[in-house]
Amino acid sequence: MSTSESLISHLIELRTRLMRIFAAIVVVFLCFAPWSRELYTFLAHPLLAHLPKGGSMIATEVTTPFLVPMKIALMASFLVTLPHTLYQLWAFVAPGLYSHEKKLVAPLIVGSTFLFFCGMSFAYFLVFPVVFGFITKVTPEGVSMMTDIGKYLDFVLTLFIAFGVTFEVPIIVIILVRMGFIEVKKLKEIRPYFVVCAFVIGALFTPPDVVSQTMLALPLWLLYELGIFLARFTPKPAEDLPAGK
Repeated sequence: MSTSESLISHLIELRTRLMRIFAAIVVVFLCFAPWSRELYTFLAHPLLAHLPKGGSMIATEVTTPFLVPMKIALMASFLVTLPHTLYQLWAFVAPGLYSHEKKLVAPLIVGSTFLFFCGMSFAYFLVFPVVFGFITKVTPEGVSMMTDIGKYLDFVLTLFIAFGVTFEVPIIVIILVRMGFIEVKKLKEIRPYFVVCAFVIGALFTPPDVVSQTMLALPLWLLYELGIFLARFTPKPAEDLPAGK
């Protein structure tokens, strides 16, 4: 097979994989769409539970009451189909990997997906109640807290991504060590700098109170320590078996 024919076949396979990913998301979205309002209520519960009696959220644009729940349904569809999406991507790149790379990539994909969901769950069940409780308590007297539902969605998505990525730290550390970019000894040496960076990140992605900042910085630090611990059992590149597909 010539180079051009090989390229075309790879592009066709990539298109097929992407169409399968898109089709799965659409099918799940169609199932979730009728329940979009309930999904929004579930997502908004941490804030609604801390609003004063009679408090509510508002929509400042005409189409927001429809579009925001639909966006949440689409986000839920993407998350539910994420294992399928990762499998399709894995199936596309797997033929070009060596056997020892396949053994490493599969656990990393499963582990990274699990950790990302753990990060989102940590944000929803532990961080949101603390953050919204703090915000409602510091609201000045005479000020009605009426958050726009679109702004609320942007806020929670930012925290979901921040905590989801934070929980990926052990995977990132293992990959860096596995590929020989850094050694475990060096990771231990830069630990104090990483702790400082963790609190800086916490200050950037959470409201300006010590509790919520610590709730992001502390897991980030602990997950870094977990990555160092697991990296000790990761063989160096030179210890890998000879390449063989």
